[in-house]
Amino acid sequence: MITAPLAAATPTPDPDEERRRIQTARLLAYRDDGPLVHALAGRIGKGIPPVPATLVALLAVVAVTVTGVLKPGPILLLPPLIVLLLVLPTAPRDHLGRLDWLTPPLLRGAEFLTIIAVGLAADVPKWLLFVLVYVVGYHTYDTVYRTRQSIWPPAWVFHAGLGWELRLLIIGVGAALGVLTPVLAVLTAYLFVLFAVESVTSWVRLDKASAQAGADAEQDLEASPEDAMEQATGEAEKG
Repeated sequence: MITAPLAAATPTPDPDEERRRIQTARLLAYRDDGPLVHALAGRIGKGIPPVPATLVALLAVVAVTVTGVLKPGPILLLPPLIVLLLVLPTAPRDHLGRLDWLTPPLLRGAEFLTIIAVGLAADVPKWLLFVLVYVVGYHTYDTVYRTRQSIWPPAWVFHAGLGWELRLLIIGVGAALGVLTPVLAVLTAYLFVLFAVESVTSWVRLDKASAQAGADAEQDLEASPEDAMEQATGEAEKG
């Protein structure tokens, strides 16, 4: 007797493991790590707990700011280096701890505070600082909104957006060299065009796909039973 081979059973994914995987992916996306972090994360080992390190980085930037240490000159590179040296070693962690969801907001707060503190110390126009913070904040909001609908931004956006680490390093170096205003203007314009164009293009493409799917579904509902039967019979005869 010849019997058909049994189809291999498809393993059912563990719901808890899938939930943990999605949670990790979301928190890592919210961090907005750039190419430098991704290049060095594999060489750090297991890394350090993200929440304490990021909180210390934020408090350190606050301390440096309120003590009046920041003056025009190379000292303005200090806040970006503090954030980079304390937060970069947290990248390899899985971010599944009870409080690890605090890492992205703490990191974004440290980034924004560093931008504002260094920019004010370097006498950059306040409106330019506001626009840069707004652009990065929009990118963060767009990422959160997409992932909550299971729509993931492409990986290249995070690399092209330079990540929090390269953005801060560029700002720190520009401030240390006394050319922060033109550097900030170019950086802001670049990020604005990148994030705005990519976001609008992605959402327009998604809307078109949703509209097409809705039109197809509506056309199927409007078809009469006779038409549906005739179409099915014709397809069967062709097969």
